[in-house]
Amino acid sequence: MSRSQETDLKSKLATEVGYKVHGAGKKFALIYPNLYKVGMSNLGIHIIYQLLNSRGDISCERFFLPEQKILAELEKSNQSILSLETQTPLNKFHILGFAVSFEQDYFNVVKILQLGKIKVRAAERTNFDPIIIAGGPCATFNPEPLAKIFDAFVIGEAEVILPQLIDTLKNFEHLPREELLQKISAVPGIYVPVEMERWKGGKVESKITTNLPIYQSTNLVKRQWLKNLDDFPAHSTIITGDTEFNMYLIETARGCGRHCRFCMAGYAFRKPRNRSLEVLKAEVEDAVKFGKKIGLMGAAISDYPQINELCKFILEKNLSMSVASFRADSVTYELVAALAESGLKTLTIAPEVGSKKMCQVINKGITEENVFSAVEFGLKAGIKNFKLYFMIGLPFEELADVEEIANLTVRLKNFSSKIAKLTLSVNPFIPKPFTPFQWSPMADKKYLQTALKLLRDKLKSVRGVEIISESIKSAEVQGILSRGDRNLAEIVAQSDSPKKFLQLLKDNNVDADFYLRRERNFDEVLAWDFLDLGFDKKYLRDEFNRAAELKFTPPCFEGCKRCGVCT
Repeated sequence: MSRSQETDLKSKLATEVGYKVHGAGKKFALIYPNLYKVGMSNLGIHIIYQLLNSRGDISCERFFLPEQKILAELEKSNQSILSLETQTPLNKFHILGFAVSFEQDYFNVVKILQLGKIKVRAAERTNFDPIIIAGGPCATFNPEPLAKIFDAFVIGEAEVILPQLIDTLKNFEHLPREELLQKISAVPGIYVPVEMERWKGGKVESKITTNLPIYQSTNLVKRQWLKNLDDFPAHSTIITGDTEFNMYLIETARGCGRHCRFCMAGYAFRKPRNRSLEVLKAEVEDAVKFGKKIGLMGAAISDYPQINELCKFILEKNLSMSVASFRADSVTYELVAALAESGLKTLTIAPEVGSKKMCQVINKGITEENVFSAVEFGLKAGIKNFKLYFMIGLPFEELADVEEIANLTVRLKNFSSKIAKLTLSVNPFIPKPFTPFQWSPMADKKYLQTALKLLRDKLKSVRGVEIISESIKSAEVQGILSRGDRNLAEIVAQSDSPKKFLQLLKDNNVDADFYLRRERNFDEVLAWDFLDLGFDKKYLRDEFNRAAELKFTPPCFEGCKRCGVCT
């Protein structure tokens, strides 16, 4: 056993409040494929941990990717990764559940299984090996690049899927692995790759293979979602200071109905739902004893109908607060003032684009006036630094549209001498499944480099403006995986780093541009088409056409039947 790993885990555990060790029933390993600090900042980990350990017949313990020093030691000494709660090796657990939020973490999934002495490929595991499950956003919108690794995927929200899944695994634990997987494939919201009928053929020929995998099933795997959020209050259940922001997290809402055409979360997690103010107040009351800053979580906190009242209540409890995000067209001065009173020094706004045309393309609905209004609220509240998020390489974008980002920045900087600093986070657009832009090519590297250079040249003489950007190569890796298919699954199963993944693509003569920069036909069968998120491709196709025609789509409203989720 690695003493430094054991010491590190015990040290982390000693600072926590709220963890559980009861040892009863089946052992469930809840794995976040990134560092402890990142994983414990993810509210989903808290929700699942509480959900499982409250059953009494499941003992859930956590695993995280070790820090680099310990990771190197484990690899050198061939020691196993251990659980946080009881320092138990990963291969001693009956069920492994990965929460996969980001494509870049696919490589950490492989690394953790290797560290746990568990066969990475599902087909190689036997009756004596654990059942391995993936959930989270990546599992919900396109599980296929991970299909060689996982036995099953949770398609949708854990609160409504995990209870029946765990019951099924327990009730049929005596069955051989193949039969057990057949049983769990019948659970609503569970996708078992080996149970999906597959046949070769199709309309698209690629440089990879002349027989693109096509997925076909008489029963689509339907996303399951929680209808009433108040049934499952969502907040931090384990308190630790070793997180990215050191906050007590509370989820105010789930899903978004704004119809931003680039945003996977806006489509994959419909319908938009709010928690009642009474439930949120009760959660704030529970948090008082910890004295931590309240972190309100949701797609757009400013869209919460009673946000001003909630802010007032939090401040009345002598607690500070922060928000995951807000929209410039719905933010109130009361919200901004509450953030400033809580110590916020930089206000973050996401215009996404600079030109009116591109605003119409993406259907963001935020005008330049909205951005200026949010900045004015910030200045009035005493905030002098602002961070603005933009994308480049969107469908229908031209360099003139990129130039408008620079022009908007100059107008903002000239708006008030009180503005100390503007930080622009400018990143390549990555097309995602289940969005109107799922058929669109990702912009090529040369265009993205030209766009970034244009912005830097236009703004280099403007004092107090900084531009930061994600690497294009990193964005391309995400882009390949985001719309990948079963052809990539074997390569992913061999890749414990982005560098190795890219090398294996070359070694296997896989053309990355097939996934990145090929414009897909509307009638092409896509790798994720067997998933039913509640709306069909015609709805997305119509939204793509509306983007091309610069037509606005209004937000969701009660009684709306447009996309099909609420029918």
